[in-house]
Amino acid sequence: MNGLCLPAGLAPCDMARIEQIVGGRRRLARGEYLHRTGDRFQQLYAVRSGHLKTLCHAHGVNQVTGFPMAGDLLGLDAIAEGRHVCDAVALEPCDVCEIPFDRFHALVTAMPSLLEQFHRALSREIQRQQASLFLLGNARAEQRLALFLVGLSARYAARGLPAAQLQLRMSREDIGAYLGLTMECICRLLARFRKAGWISVTGRHLTIQDGARLAALAEGVCAEPLV
Repeated sequence: MNGLCLPAGLAPCDMARIEQIVGGRRRLARGEYLHRTGDRFQQLYAVRSGHLKTLCHAHGVNQVTGFPMAGDLLGLDAIAEGRHVCDAVALEPCDVCEIPFDRFHALVTAMPSLLEQFHRALSREIQRQQASLFLLGNARAEQRLALFLVGLSARYAARGLPAAQLQLRMSREDIGAYLGLTMECICRLLARFRKAGWISVTGRHLTIQDGARLAALAEGVCAEPLV
């Protein structure tokens, strides 16, 4: 992020124009809400540091829908209806930039480079939603967890972080709620992956030791270790 509030890749003069429209920066404590379901949509949020989770409520069920981290843009789902359709809560201390949407919309129409970045953000959100639907509708339990870990590793790599060293800021219960599994199931699968030598886990620090086998399981071409 280079200390800025939107993804890099723009000319310095364009980045300066974007910085001018940032409405403010918020520091969230662990457990603090960035927005809640039903809140009026007025701005987008760019995560500068930290991890959050998004949570939707329907028919008495709480469904974790994602784990935004530094470099992600939040609030895209609220553009259509003008209201946020989920909660966003910090999993650890976070820094978030507030970008008033009316000012952003005016600027994006005048900057093709920024419009391209915005389209990329929308495309990533669509891909994330499609991946979530696949996880909940088709994948076996062990494949769901493997896909989650491989996907998280790829997100780390895209940010220049060690792809094999994952900090699980979310709880086992949160991971289960995201994957449609119980916390007990997540714990059992992590134990199996660890015993097979695919991963090592210390608290919330997870190291991928056999990325090839884990990726093969995620792609459905390798069975879960029977150990």
